[in-house]
Amino acid sequence: MIIHASPSADVEIPAVPITEHVLRLTDKYPDRAALIDGSTGNITTFAELKQLIHRFAGGLAARGFGKGDTLGLMAPNIPEYAIVFHGVAVAGGAVTTVNPTYGAEEVRFQLKDAGASMLITTGAFAETAIAAIVGTEISEVLTIDAAEGTGNAMDLLGDPIEQVPVDPFDDVVVLPYSSGTTGLPKGVMLTHHNLVANLVQAEPCLKYADEDEVCLCFLPFFHIYGMQLLMNLSLACGATVVTLPRFDLEQALTITQEHKVTRFFAVPPIVLALAKHPLVEQFDLSSLKQVFTGAAPLGAELAAEAAARVGCEVAQGYGMTELSPVSHCTVMGDFRAGTSGTTVSNTECRIVDPDTGDDMGVGEPGELWVRGPQVMKGYLNNEEATRNTTDEDGWLMTGDIAVIDEFHHVSIVDRLKELIKYNGFQVAPAELEALLISHPKIADVAVIGVADEAAGELPKAFVVARAGAELTAQEVQEYAAEHVASYKKIRLVEFVDDIPKSASGKILRRVLRDQS
Repeated sequence: MIIHASPSADVEIPAVPITEHVLRLTDKYPDRAALIDGSTGNITTFAELKQLIHRFAGGLAARGFGKGDTLGLMAPNIPEYAIVFHGVAVAGGAVTTVNPTYGAEEVRFQLKDAGASMLITTGAFAETAIAAIVGTEISEVLTIDAAEGTGNAMDLLGDPIEQVPVDPFDDVVVLPYSSGTTGLPKGVMLTHHNLVANLVQAEPCLKYADEDEVCLCFLPFFHIYGMQLLMNLSLACGATVVTLPRFDLEQALTITQEHKVTRFFAVPPIVLALAKHPLVEQFDLSSLKQVFTGAAPLGAELAAEAAARVGCEVAQGYGMTELSPVSHCTVMGDFRAGTSGTTVSNTECRIVDPDTGDDMGVGEPGELWVRGPQVMKGYLNNEEATRNTTDEDGWLMTGDIAVIDEFHHVSIVDRLKELIKYNGFQVAPAELEALLISHPKIADVAVIGVADEAAGELPKAFVVARAGAELTAQEVQEYAAEHVASYKKIRLVEFVDDIPKSASGKILRRVLRDQS
């Protein structure tokens, strides 16, 4: 067995609840801005944030919500997201973070699978939320902005309570949903210790200064990347978090200039805009210390072009929801073009030949396996999927093909798993195939990802129409769009006579990729 250990020294991971760690600097910087609403300019200080979190926890407890309970949070990036998220954690419960662009069917599936007893959203998504709770344990939708026809979530602010005792190593605090290496979305059980460990592991890489750090947060908090690196890590390091509910290039550049943003977290399509969009030249971005990108591989040439244009390092990392999320990260100042950085502290990795199971050495490609304190507890209600993803020795099989170089830097070079990465979001082919095959005019279907410079990959459907049926690409696309979130939409359609399959009936996606 060839184990590639982290080149970074181990760090001490405190055995504390996540909110205690995130608010650790409150007494040092009580009057510093913790959260700024980028749309309104409203400021919440660290002292105010701590008080609001513990008051929200008190209101939940008064309502009977506590250990063993799960709350669905379906909201864009606004300051209240942190209050609700950590209020639930202080109350001893778990949050299942829901993509607010989901349709009612997708939301209902997640709420039921997670066993959620409450749902909090905003007015913009209230209609979907009200439709989604039908058939669940939830009887009322609460909205942060007190939308008509819903309860007011902020009325839950009550008498503050202290942290409900939890076992950081065993108690689940968040249930984001991921398709893992394949298949339908599954609840990823992340404990308090998983989250705290990964914040402590990532901190030495990003090297936040003690003062004047400002993080622009438009990557969604419901996604593990936004939740942990943007919201939790920034707050834990005493940085100011400026929230934006959605990405708009001009607004993001304006905020960067006005608030002197030092940390700009992105995904490759946004780095492409920084490199090429004419708007960038109109703004002063000299405050930026680093542009950090993740969720999908970033090409070396694009990173260099963007770095030259904005005047700072454009680095990247690697992770997945099941890793809380970071396993590899570029240490600030140790950038190597085209790589995802080095293995973070307290973490080991292996490069395994997917065909033989042999361990590979430096410079040899294989599936990336990871072991460390950030590895998930498992998939909720799915022991089989857990066994297929993690082994008895604690190794998590990522499903990505990687190479480690002589400088300990890891590069993702291919994907073993079937997932499509569209603008950094996971799209499971199996989910789209199961939907499309229900169309009365479709006899068979397969979905793959097709490379695209801007989006990373585009979901493409190969469709076999039923005999005698008149079916257009537009019909296929519209049918899918009615049932799934916008990022899961079918972008390309090709009609074929048959779908290539193995003797066991498995779709031969590589054959389809070769045809595309």
